[in-house]
Amino acid sequence: MQASIDAILERFPNKLREDLIPLLQELQDEYGFLSEEIINRVGHYLSISVNKIYGVATFYDNFRFGPTGKYHIRLCHGTACHVAGASTFIQELEKLLKIKHGETDKEGLFSLEVVSCVGACGLAPIIEINGEYFTKLTIDGLIDVIHSFRVKDQDIYES
Repeated sequence: MQASIDAILERFPNKLREDLIPLLQELQDEYGFLSEEIINRVGHYLSISVNKIYGVATFYDNFRFGPTGKYHIRLCHGTACHVAGASTFIQELEKLLKIKHGETDKEGLFSLEVVSCVGACGLAPIIEINGEYFTKLTIDGLIDVIHSFRVKDQDIYES
């Protein structure tokens, strides 16, 4: 892991403070989340305190500090989605998956992230699972989507 972190760090040879966000994005793309080790290495590399890095990273919804599930669910809770019932969707997902926002289930299958906006307000309410968007959902449609991912995962292991 250390060698591949170094390879990403070397893509930012100027070691500028303004490299922080793109560097964190690349590291998260590679590892799925920003671990304590990654944060410490970036701080040392850019000569920025770990506290400052956490301050920046926690400001943005895009950064994660723990592993996500095989199926990472991002539920939009922007204004249009909120009006269209996103709060009910959050409750339903928490009940279905037995996790809260920011958590991953025990099996590592699903993780849930509530985000401010995904920029598709005309398609509200909307969830995204691993880059696939499900729009204009109803509660029954949401349950069907979750069920289809569970079935898909079972099919993979039964094959």
